[in-house]
Amino acid sequence: MARRSVKVYQVDAFTDTRFTGNPAGVVLGAEVLDEAEMQALARELNNSDSAFVLPADGDDHDVILRFFTPKSEVGFVGHATVAAHVARLAAGLGTTGTLRQKSRSGIQSITVAGTPDNPHVAVTVAPPNCLPPLSAEQKGQLLDIFGIETAAIDPKCPILVTKRATTRLMMGLRSTEMLAAIEPDLEALKRLTPHVGADGYLLFVRDAHGPGTFEARLFSPVLGIAEDPVSGNAHGMLGAYLVTHGLLPVMDGKARLKGYQGTSMQRPGIVDIEVSVTDGKPTQIVISGTARIVFTTEIALD
Repeated sequence: MARRSVKVYQVDAFTDTRFTGNPAGVVLGAEVLDEAEMQALARELNNSDSAFVLPADGDDHDVILRFFTPKSEVGFVGHATVAAHVARLAAGLGTTGTLRQKSRSGIQSITVAGTPDNPHVAVTVAPPNCLPPLSAEQKGQLLDIFGIETAAIDPKCPILVTKRATTRLMMGLRSTEMLAAIEPDLEALKRLTPHVGADGYLLFVRDAHGPGTFEARLFSPVLGIAEDPVSGNAHGMLGAYLVTHGLLPVMDGKARLKGYQGTSMQRPGIVDIEVSVTDGKPTQIVISGTARIVFTTEIALD
């Protein structure tokens, strides 16, 4: 009887420097695993997210990715998608060009460029919906949890939830100093989550490193992630939010931002976002960045 094994990569996404950015596990050849084994392996790798790469099972896509946190399967993860395609390129299983990725959230268009030593991955996704702003009571609760005063809030940025496959609350602050000092009550944030409908909270400062740049922090305790180092998905949602509220310039139907995150965790990284805009509304989002492989190993399962 043949022994089963999988090849595992540890990849730092949205960075060109190892030990920074957002770490993700990538498991190649995951078709030999059942769902319980995928969950167990994700728990063992203990990254915020791990991507499991499987062959296509239909004509409308080229590869399947399943994403697991240490606790559960999730529909789509931006940084783990980038990590997976960097690992595939390094392993000789993928090539540069455009392909179609199937996940629980649907089919995403992926463009891989560069070389295994200097890769670049762009992920195209649909824009989220912006829900109505929080009530005054909810806003007050949120400010108490984050320990900030009303005067610290960017008055041009309504506090609201964006929703696609996941939900992220957007909150603009006036200064990077205030952003760096935040120490939220994570248990209280968990309790608030069902009432505001957000499973992650993105706090950001506009033009933090020049026009079109943003410094951000993301807290997702309800997902088991106290703070996320660098999130492509959340920055894509931020791009749509900014366009919807007229806070990002649009030229030739495109709006662009560069997101900086992870500084507070000593894991700095950068996400590039391009939003396609028609009649003032976001119609498509491209999340892109690079990554570096930290190590690879093979795990025998039998």
